[in-house]
Amino acid sequence: MKHQMELTLAAQAPAFHRAMRRQRRQPSARWWFDQMRKAVDEAMDWQPAPPARPEQTSLFLVAGRTNAA
Repeated sequence: MKHQMELTLAAQAPAFHRAMRRQRRQPSARWWFDQMRKAVDEAMDWQPAPPARPEQTSLFLVAGRTNAA
């Protein structure tokens, strides 16, 4: 008669792998955010752009005139 052996490590493996992945990811995430903070700290101050010119949003036509091409 054959017996099946139960392996209990399978249930524990995902949590272990998550912890290992988190430990690997933390230094790279820390490095990325350090780089972003450095870029923000070293960014140049820019003067705001002047206000845009007014834009014509509608065209008023004289009564009786059409623009037939």
